[in-house]
Amino acid sequence: MPVVREFTLPDLGEGLTGAEVVRWMVEVGEVIAVDQPVVEVETAKAVVEVPCPYGGVVTARYGEPGEEIAVGAPLVTVAVAAAGGPADAPVAAPSAEVERPLVGYGVAESRGARRRRVGASSAPAPVPVPVPVPVPVAPVVVAAAPAVVPVISPLVRRLAREQGVDLAAVAGSGPDGLIMRADVERAVAAKVAAPVAAPAAVVSAAAEGVVPLRGLRKAVAEKLSRSHREIPAATCWVDADATELMALRRQLNATPGPKVSVLALLARICTVALARFPELNSSVTEDGSGIIRHSVVHLGFAAQGERGLVVPVVRDAHARSTEQLGEELARLTESARNGSLTPAELTGGTFTLNNYGVFGVDGSTPILNHPEAAMLGVGRIVAKPWVHEGQLAVREVTQLSFTFDHRVCDGGTAGGLLRFVADCVERPGMLLRQL
Repeated sequence: MPVVREFTLPDLGEGLTGAEVVRWMVEVGEVIAVDQPVVEVETAKAVVEVPCPYGGVVTARYGEPGEEIAVGAPLVTVAVAAAGGPADAPVAAPSAEVERPLVGYGVAESRGARRRRVGASSAPAPVPVPVPVPVPVAPVVVAAAPAVVPVISPLVRRLAREQGVDLAAVAGSGPDGLIMRADVERAVAAKVAAPVAAPAAVVSAAAEGVVPLRGLRKAVAEKLSRSHREIPAATCWVDADATELMALRRQLNATPGPKVSVLALLARICTVALARFPELNSSVTEDGSGIIRHSVVHLGFAAQGERGLVVPVVRDAHARSTEQLGEELARLTESARNGSLTPAELTGGTFTLNNYGVFGVDGSTPILNHPEAAMLGVGRIVAKPWVHEGQLAVREVTQLSFTFDHRVCDGGTAGGLLRFVADCVERPGMLLRQL
């Protein structure tokens, strides 16, 4: 007889206490291999596939799409063939031996105890009853397969399900008719705008629905609230003539090789500026008693993806060339767009670059990405009248803003970094001195 193994939701990193089931990738009764992904879950940081360390027959699975599973709670049970055991041996209880580490995940900080959810009871949770594997006794009649709906993202499917949108009736705007989140949102808007033969009071009540804070949106809300509550932030800003920076970019892109983005040039300027002003590549300790000076620059940057605004992190940005920064920024931006960023790619930043100019706005006073101490904001680069070398001219101008934790430095230091950044934007040749 096989041995039944219970696989629980592992700690996916960064102290997350749970995850929401997006979709199951296996069915009860299906034979799976070791390390085969069995479920796709959404944490507060990313959508990830969870592989099972056991191979065998799936005998039960726990949690429906949209339901949150706590770390340490059962995900699936698997009937594993007993090695060398007699054919009539009884089914053993789940083994207490150490599980095989999951591919792509580290081991939890404490092997002796699992993390508990906030507010959870210390009493052991009741053991769920596995769903028995049905044994077919008659030929299975296979129904005609439904038409394939061109949707890749499970988040788009879930949004459509929650809003009651029939994906088969939605025209996709993506490549080859791929249905994007914006297509579903347009379908939802069309439903709301459609005339409804119902009393005005009923329509008004239906329009006042409450959207729950879950997943990424909930994590962002909690982090921004904490930042606003704990960090005494201040913002300064300056207009800068970016004409020479844009000319340099055109020159670099006129030669063969990878193209250089404006964001890559700004990232390079940030790393050089932080080498001059290391006080701003820091964070305050949890208890507020000290300041941690970071020896490396892990550069976060704001990126818009299907899950909303996220902040991927370029590791060791200070050690990368402008071209290398551009390649990594492009890779992470694409991952943000298709929702494939991992938790490790969304954590550990020491400084954030926020290019809100891509939204067509000039300025902003953003909330710091807790626990970081500083953020550089860049507005749109637009042609404006500007006094250049004593003459009025049309130049490409941008507004730079700098938000900082006033506990780590005074205004003079923050203003010094911002002025240095502005000088590099206006005279990018200054960067050559830093090489």
